[in-house]
Amino acid sequence: MSYELTGASALSDEPCRYGESKLLVRGPRRDLEAPYVAFMGGTEVYGRFVERPFVSRLEETLGQTCVNLGSVNAGLDSFVNDEELKQVARGADMTVLQVLGAQNLSNRMYRVHPRRNDRFLQASDTLCALYDEVDFTEYHFNKHLLTGLEACSVDRFVAVRAELETAWVKRMAKMIRELEGKVVLLWLRYELEQGDNEGSPFGQEPSLIEADMIDALRSQVQAVIEVPVQTAGPADDVDGMVLGQMDLPAAGHMIGPMEHIRIADAAADGLREVLEAD
Repeated sequence: MSYELTGASALSDEPCRYGESKLLVRGPRRDLEAPYVAFMGGTEVYGRFVERPFVSRLEETLGQTCVNLGSVNAGLDSFVNDEELKQVARGADMTVLQVLGAQNLSNRMYRVHPRRNDRFLQASDTLCALYDEVDFTEYHFNKHLLTGLEACSVDRFVAVRAELETAWVKRMAKMIRELEGKVVLLWLRYELEQGDNEGSPFGQEPSLIEADMIDALRSQVQAVIEVPVQTAGPADDVDGMVLGQMDLPAAGHMIGPMEHIRIADAAADGLREVLEAD
């Protein structure tokens, strides 16, 4: 196994911002005058530790400028609340919107950080009443919070999960409307390594997303492209990743270079069909 020990900051495509947006996305900053396809998503779209993420490969395959608006640790709320990036997406011929986990958005149970959506900020009165024995100051990340709540009471967690699923579908529908329906959903599905919440709804990514939630949105979008993927560790796909020695454990949980090639290949036909139909 080999990898380039230079640190994630050594990637040639440095992060950038568009307009007044506070969200750092994958660079380089692109010219928005020519026709383009926009890609919105989290760490997978950004291509953390990967020199050439699937977005850049699709640019070659499609023969059209692809603007990577992926941001590390971003969730759905990162984009719903960012008017600048939504404006960039509205200017695109089409926006490919990654299906992101339902745990990382503000809802009637708790509030998340507006940009780093994986960070838990505050429990609502409703959640405090539902789990009155829980000290919420012990939690800083949503996944840690939710796994703790599920372990505390599976029965009460049903209400939490139902709220997250409902909030996610409504928030996605809002985002699709604001992008004028020129949207393709990209559902990258992968199992976490054994031992990481095995047997729970957090044993896969994106977390808490079920097929019926996607089905509720199908009539509002141009297409849904589903691609099963593996993270770099189980797929033995760390070769060629750009990282520092301390990054190696985290890199194993990311999608590696060969898997980015496979995603680009798997998504190309569906995206080309939608673009040609327009």
